[in-house]
Amino acid sequence: MSNFTPIDKEFDKKHIWHPYTSMLNPLPSYGVTHTQDNKLHLDTGQVLIDGMASWWSAIHGYNHPKLVNAIKEQANTMSHVMFGGITHSPAVELCKKLIAITPQPLNRVFLADSGSVSVEVAIKMALQYWISKGCKRKNKLMTAQKGYHGDTFAAMSVCDPINSMHSMYQGFLPEHVFVNAPRAKFNEPVDFSELEQLEQAFKTHHQDVAAFIIEPIVQNAGGMNFYNPAYLAKLRELCDKYDVLLILDEIATGFGRTGKLFACEHANISPDIMCIGKALTGGTMTLSATLTSEKVAIGISEGDAGVLMHGPTFMGNPLACAVANASIDLLFENNWQQQVTQINQAMSALKRCETLAEVVNVRILGAIGVVEIDKNVDVAKIQRFFVDQGIWIRPFGKLIYIMPPYITEAQDIERLANAIYQAIEQQQY
Repeated sequence: MSNFTPIDKEFDKKHIWHPYTSMLNPLPSYGVTHTQDNKLHLDTGQVLIDGMASWWSAIHGYNHPKLVNAIKEQANTMSHVMFGGITHSPAVELCKKLIAITPQPLNRVFLADSGSVSVEVAIKMALQYWISKGCKRKNKLMTAQKGYHGDTFAAMSVCDPINSMHSMYQGFLPEHVFVNAPRAKFNEPVDFSELEQLEQAFKTHHQDVAAFIIEPIVQNAGGMNFYNPAYLAKLRELCDKYDVLLILDEIATGFGRTGKLFACEHANISPDIMCIGKALTGGTMTLSATLTSEKVAIGISEGDAGVLMHGPTFMGNPLACAVANASIDLLFENNWQQQVTQINQAMSALKRCETLAEVVNVRILGAIGVVEIDKNVDVAKIQRFFVDQGIWIRPFGKLIYIMPPYITEAQDIERLANAIYQAIEQQQY
């Protein structure tokens, strides 16, 4: 313990704003001194099995020597340089890798800072594409309810209109077209009536819509909705038929989390624009990318502006690009498919929760496990219980879910599942 600087948690509580936390009555923050593999080490000496992979990003676990060395080696030569008028090998190599592993015809890459920013860039790409084509009327987006795309303004405007921040920012957020959330579940029969309703929305609104944006197969922070790939396939068909661009937000689903390298592969389709982030750097630092096709990239470039109107200060950061390259290499070296399959099999331990009266549903896909209960959790109460059990899970709403690092062993998955069962059984929520 003496090797680590003590954490002033009183200062933290009084002065530091944490995500979705009140400054009047803040949620407790547990002090982490260091991490290793799939474990968080607290300043109390407790060691927690991480069920969240740091909001789904640390797919290789923590402190992996290949990722640490990539950062160290890059820092020794160049930590950052502006991307305007300058390029460098880490960025070039990363973009080569991304074009190679993402679905065709995505072959143009915009590197950004965070997932939300990659969505902002995607929205700008879609709007600018139609402006450059002289179709200024196409200035709205269409999306499904239960979606989540980030907390910046354009991203917020296409999040679920009921469960997000629409009411608070009404009048400031642009108003877009919302359709019903996909109803048919991943392993259920296709619901043809909802596909007909989807087409009706396109018939009604396509002349005003630049793009349809959705998280493929799994709507994540908007409700962990696992939906039928046929919905996504139909969406691609309708976008082509009605001349609407398709934006897929793969920020949470990308890099193997759903059992496919990218979730859109479940439906054998490709978007016009794709957003990626989170696991891109293996959870070491912030980086995202927005990929698009030559059609969109050239279309934008042929417009009056001639350029895409976006350029973050830390765009193409060499440190982030270097560790992203190492993370992608590691993904394949570690045989991610086998890792995700093993986690998926171990997550069957969550099915035990179905015997509890409070449990509405248990659903598992790839390396994602969700237990939905019949009322909203008390986050502070349930996290205290989980920490006492030696695990780290952060639920939201009625959902207690896990998205662990891919290196997590079956016995650790079982401990996570048992703690969820006990929390519900003992009313610790």
